[in-house]
Amino acid sequence: MTTPMPIPFVRVRGDHRTVGRQIGEACEAEIVASVERDLGPRYSRESYRALAARYRTVTAQSYPWLIDELQGVAAGAGVDELDVFAASIEELWTEPTEAPPEGRGNPGPASPDRGKCSDLVATPPLTEDGATLVAHNNDLAAESEARLVALEWSVDDEPRMFTIGIGPWISVGWNAAGLSLTGNELTPNDERVGIPRLPQVRDILRQSSVDDAVKVALHPDRASSYCNLLAHRDGTVVCVEGSASDAELIRPEGGRLAHTNHYVAERMLGFEGDPRYARHSAVRYRRARTLLDDMAAGGEPVTTDALRAALGDHAGAPDSLCRHTEDGASSKTVFWCVADVSAGRVAYGRGNPCDSVDQEYAFQARPA
Repeated sequence: MTTPMPIPFVRVRGDHRTVGRQIGEACEAEIVASVERDLGPRYSRESYRALAARYRTVTAQSYPWLIDELQGVAAGAGVDELDVFAASIEELWTEPTEAPPEGRGNPGPASPDRGKCSDLVATPPLTEDGATLVAHNNDLAAESEARLVALEWSVDDEPRMFTIGIGPWISVGWNAAGLSLTGNELTPNDERVGIPRLPQVRDILRQSSVDDAVKVALHPDRASSYCNLLAHRDGTVVCVEGSASDAELIRPEGGRLAHTNHYVAERMLGFEGDPRYARHSAVRYRRARTLLDDMAAGGEPVTTDALRAALGDHAGAPDSLCRHTEDGASSKTVFWCVADVSAGRVAYGRGNPCDSVDQEYAFQARPA
């Protein structure tokens, strides 16, 4: 294995349109590749754009500022604005799996390569000095690893943000108000035309408290939902395990919480759109819980180093926390991160946590 190069870091600043244009210019190649993706036999270009326009209409009613920002992205990258918005709609790429329960809408996605992630959280009494620690592995198709970018957003009317993702599309993020957002893609079987889950992430990271972030995650016009794992430097932690029409809030027990890519809350099990994949996700989930339990039983405070080691765990391969295609996995860990949310520090790196260059971002005061 060759240790991958660090993730490039880009700062953007200004109003929504200006910030969007800066991102479009900095990430032009990644954005062009996303909007020019092969639609295959599922869509004609016309039908794809027509469906995207329906999602955009709903989104514009609640998020005119986001439409403005994505228009800036399109201008900066030299592509069509509707195509940028279409590339923001993961729901367009759902594939039927199993028939949903009566009255539950359409089946959810069944992609082995997209959005498969693992989260581990440690809070008091397991940590020192009241620290809230969040660890995340992000698993995608191997080619996604080269497209990553870390962004510092200084938008006029928002807390400063730090995010990791591809172009303007955010996978994880934190803000200067103390909010942390990681989480996992789920496969809800009740998806509908509405505000796509990926643009919702952008709105969540504008918020200053977990309560406000939960309200965004539960927007009544949402098209579907991730499992949004929210934490704050005030010690609040909640996992919003959602679908398009329902959600359950999961909180740490005994100072620990884990989540992967399937529903675990009893009342949400009926929304599982991919039971076959859920069995694979459960391997990582059980292992994450076991590792946290072992840390709790060890008698020493849980640290960021311990969580980083857990992210590099290979037990249960190919369904391990640290995923490698050479182990037979169809996706791999393309980046990892461990955040001390209380202190406002994020360690992260490209590729597998077992072989990666460590990078760090800290929320500190910056000159105007």
